[in-house]
Amino acid sequence: MTDAELAALRHMVLWGAFALSAVLGAVSQRSHFCVMGAVSDVVSMGDWTRARMWLLAVAVAMGAFALMQSMGWVSAAQTLYGSPRLLWASHALGGLLFGLGMVWASGCGAKTLVRLGGGNLKALVVLLVMGLSASMTLRGVTAVARDASVDRWVLTLPKAQDVASLTGWPWIGLAVALALAAWALGLRGERRRIAWGAVVGLVVAGTWALTSRLAFVAEHPHTLEPAYLGTVSNRPEALSFVAPMAQTLEWLQFFSDRSRVLQLGIVTVLGVVLGAAAMALWRREFRWEGFRRTDDLVFHLVGAVLMGVGGVTALGCTVGQGLSGVSTLSLGSFIAVAGIVAGAVIGLRVQMAWVNR
Repeated sequence: MTDAELAALRHMVLWGAFALSAVLGAVSQRSHFCVMGAVSDVVSMGDWTRARMWLLAVAVAMGAFALMQSMGWVSAAQTLYGSPRLLWASHALGGLLFGLGMVWASGCGAKTLVRLGGGNLKALVVLLVMGLSASMTLRGVTAVARDASVDRWVLTLPKAQDVASLTGWPWIGLAVALALAAWALGLRGERRRIAWGAVVGLVVAGTWALTSRLAFVAEHPHTLEPAYLGTVSNRPEALSFVAPMAQTLEWLQFFSDRSRVLQLGIVTVLGVVLGAAAMALWRREFRWEGFRRTDDLVFHLVGAVLMGVGGVTALGCTVGQGLSGVSTLSLGSFIAVAGIVAGAVIGLRVQMAWVNR
């Protein structure tokens, strides 16, 4: 394969990722898909509509990943989420911090991008602070603290940490997916709205297929090793929005540096914003919005920092772990999601106490 062919294939991968993330942004804007909102609805009103939408998205992504795994397209062990090294403390603490932060910042990383696309300038502040905090936790001051503490508490498993590998039941993902889908759609409620979750799940599944099939080069002519074009980790990737925010800010800052090239995470950040903006404009829902109170600004700043630090520590966010990771049946992803939900519940209680003080 020539350099020109490699470049053309890489561009196809990035354009595909951009298109998929634009669909995610548009659907999230249209349906108000939001994991933080789902937890808030359950805790505050006992309304499970958005929670069922999230679980349907999980079911579709999980079922699709199981099918792709059965066809040999991808395996959990190839991904970031399948390592035998279970960073249980990092997942738990990082998830807890992220859950707190997403409540105080009015949404997770993906929701922040959707809100920005709808004209919310508070989301722009969150994105900038969250991206900076994530960058610090990847390679900066906070990274040193992370490496010296929770990242040292590791449980090494005999094989990949996904449930299918550990149990030896290759079809467990499909069985769990069918059960989740049946529960999400079987109860009375707004089934038409809940069905939007299936589109979100298909976007995640599409990204797995894109990076594991189209992006794969069996022997890169420069390294003579397998390569996954357009990815940061050189392995199959799906959607996540914490580290990619840091990568997007760095790409904008060092744009003239030729060693800084577009990667999948960067184009998905841009795609979600533009997809949400297009939907907001089409539905005439685009509205400029900013801070009106100092305490609102403080909550958003603290929340953004917690999401940046927590998301990197947990190796993902509500999309990175709550959809992409869980779709692989990774134990670490389940721990991170439990931490995120717990943190969100605590954050809601604290926020309600502050409002009612």
